[in-house]
Amino acid sequence: MGASLLRLHFHDCFVNGCDGSVLLDDTTRFTGEKTAVPNLNSLRGFDVVDKIKSEVDRVCKRSVVSCADVLAVAARDSVNKLGGSTFTYQVPVGRRDSRTASKNAATNGLPPPFFSFNQLLANFRSHGLGLTDLVALSGAHTIGLARCTTFRSRIYNDTNIQTDLASSLRRNCPQSGGDNNLQPLDGTPAGFDTQYFGSLVRNKGLLHSDQELFGRGNSASDGLVSLYSGNPAKFAADFAASMVRMGNMRPLTGSNGEIRTNCRKIN
Repeated sequence: MGASLLRLHFHDCFVNGCDGSVLLDDTTRFTGEKTAVPNLNSLRGFDVVDKIKSEVDRVCKRSVVSCADVLAVAARDSVNKLGGSTFTYQVPVGRRDSRTASKNAATNGLPPPFFSFNQLLANFRSHGLGLTDLVALSGAHTIGLARCTTFRSRIYNDTNIQTDLASSLRRNCPQSGGDNNLQPLDGTPAGFDTQYFGSLVRNKGLLHSDQELFGRGNSASDGLVSLYSGNPAKFAADFAASMVRMGNMRPLTGSNGEIRTNCRKIN
């Protein structure tokens, strides 16, 4: 579940800040984020978060840790479990949970897999992040799987994809049907490493948005991809710093929000 827990934190922070809103079920007052296009039939791990929250509350003997903080720490621990001691960092805590969620904000705020490099960078900058954050955080795609519907257009239409890879992927992802057929995002989907970046250098990125980070005319992005592909320690350091920056995006603190007892609904 490591890739899924990491993704939950990302999808939480990029929609109105790191406030646990992605975990809320729909109510009569609002339609939540779970059914937004970037999340529908894609996000998972909600039951795991419920178990983590329940165990933390049991140990603390009360509900003192927010669901937003659970997501942030679970993301870090997932990376550490799958990548080893190099991939660890201190997680600032103290976030509080939102009392609402927005399907529209999730639809419009999360970068889709068909974005160009310029669109990706603009999206990250709109959240207060920069180029290094874009490339480093995209490295999260070194773990996990993607659905056929997210990379179909690339394997049939893009020209900057290795020919043998495209032919192989088409066998599992036909032009119609098989939307939910899965493909690893890189060659070691259960290991948090630098193979993702090596794949981009060889035009073997699975998603269109992944391959946009290399070979599209931005020398700074190309340089970071090349650097990370051969320097795991530098990737680990930059990834950690970017995760902390992302985790600090518009948190609710003080008297804002609440600490939910159930991550799926407000108190």
